[in-house]
Amino acid sequence: MCPPGPGETDPTESDTLLRPVRIGVYAGLKNTPCCLCGRDDTHTRIAVPPRAIRLMENGEPIAWRDVVGTVTLRFCADDWDLVSDLAVEMDAHPLSRCNAAHVSLDLREDHEALLSATKAETDQTELEARVESEAEATLDAVGDPYTEERDVVEAIVALRALEELGVRDVSSDPVAP
Repeated sequence: MCPPGPGETDPTESDTLLRPVRIGVYAGLKNTPCCLCGRDDTHTRIAVPPRAIRLMENGEPIAWRDVVGTVTLRFCADDWDLVSDLAVEMDAHPLSRCNAAHVSLDLREDHEALLSATKAETDQTELEARVESEAEATLDAVGDPYTEERDVVEAIVALRALEELGVRDVSSDPVAP
């Protein structure tokens, strides 16, 4: 058992009825490993909408509605080749194989725990619409010399994730299979 930290009491002390509790808020990792293999040396990163966490391995306990902004996934060079082929050649995403514990994200403040107040759920539809619009614009510009492969892969992964989650209408898809 670990010794008590600053401001904590020893849990074995029986004469203490109330012990101070430290509240930690998970703010996400900034330097994350490859979300597929866990390797620290990453090559490329892409961003997906918060709701896509639900498609990831170990994503169930994460409150995706509390995520502020997009979720960043990083891939090592070997896995990036696989992800790129999967997206471009097969028009699919790798999210079911990505470990949500290895993503970078920001969570809104936990007002309910700190202030004993209930805050309304965050509406992610505006962010999702922006991600969808940017992804469609990227795919429309595939022939442009300034459009990078990473951007195309990110666009396909984001659109396929939104489609699988039932957020996106497939009939408007510029690259529908």
